[in-house]
Amino acid sequence: MTIYGAQTAEAPLFDEQAREYDAILVMSFGGPEGQDDVIPFLQKVAGGRNIPVERLEEVAVHYRDFGGVSPINAQNRALIAALEQELAAHDIDLPIYFGNRNWHPFIEDTIRRMRDDGVKRVLTFFTSAFSSYSGCRQYREDIIRASEPIEGAPTFDRLRMFYNHPGFITPMIENTRAAFEQFPSDQREDVQLVFTAHSIPLGMARNSDYEAQLKEACQLVAEGIGRKDYALVYQSRSGPPHVPWLEPDICDYLREIGQQGAKQVVMVPIGFISDHMEVMFDLDTEAMQVAEEMGMNLVRAATVGTHPQFISMIRELILERMTENPQRRALGACGPSHDICPVGCCLPR
Repeated sequence: MTIYGAQTAEAPLFDEQAREYDAILVMSFGGPEGQDDVIPFLQKVAGGRNIPVERLEEVAVHYRDFGGVSPINAQNRALIAALEQELAAHDIDLPIYFGNRNWHPFIEDTIRRMRDDGVKRVLTFFTSAFSSYSGCRQYREDIIRASEPIEGAPTFDRLRMFYNHPGFITPMIENTRAAFEQFPSDQREDVQLVFTAHSIPLGMARNSDYEAQLKEACQLVAEGIGRKDYALVYQSRSGPPHVPWLEPDICDYLREIGQQGAKQVVMVPIGFISDHMEVMFDLDTEAMQVAEEMGMNLVRAATVGTHPQFISMIRELILERMTENPQRRALGACGPSHDICPVGCCLPR
């Protein structure tokens, strides 16, 4: 079985061949959809690391406050429905399947369903715009692990990362501008612009382009609204205290600038494509509480969600893999991300 193509260090980074596919797979993190799901979901995320139930219960509060339901599955289903309409409107006949790493529908169940449906070759969309172990390579490993015991499992290729694609950046510019418009026009020059993304361990960051891609995306969005000054901060750290992760944390940063006199801030979740739990709790709840404590007016920009240009971008990325020597659109100085992962990219540490 060939998965993702790159088998040697000399393998090309781009597939210039026109490929035929039987289906699209949307693959994501997953989340609980009821109170009874919360602890089993967190145990799955913990991956057998023997984390005490008491610690899991501390994290479970984040989900229980929302009825035990993470919005991520519903948001991915909405994305799939929008993409189905987009593909149909352009006469692209590809069924879309949905698989998760950590909750139903589990990727192994989805692969069996594909196999049973006669699917042979699949093009995969990961719900992450940026390259890292958890945002790309781990999903590839999940597919390999799930496919190996399934006789007749399909072959999988992936869509490239889209952090600098105009179909991602342009909606984020629009959303950021809309957030600034919530302030009086004569005050907007004094509003601070803060981008936030999921923190990852420094070792993981060193083995990927995660930071560089984030910085490029932030610059593109800031330029799009005519801003030169901004900050990139991080959120949702989950590792042990002795392991260094990307900093500063969003809440620490808000306290710092609040002490320096900042009163108005626009916060842009550049690292996320939908308003799932890590946006709703870590930003809309915790960060907002810090802002209130500091007497700060904090406005959070929307994620891309099912923005029509974003959905159109996914169709465009699909067509890239189905076209010989395709044009690959990208903004900024970095160029398009590769669609074939080289050996050794995005290692966990």
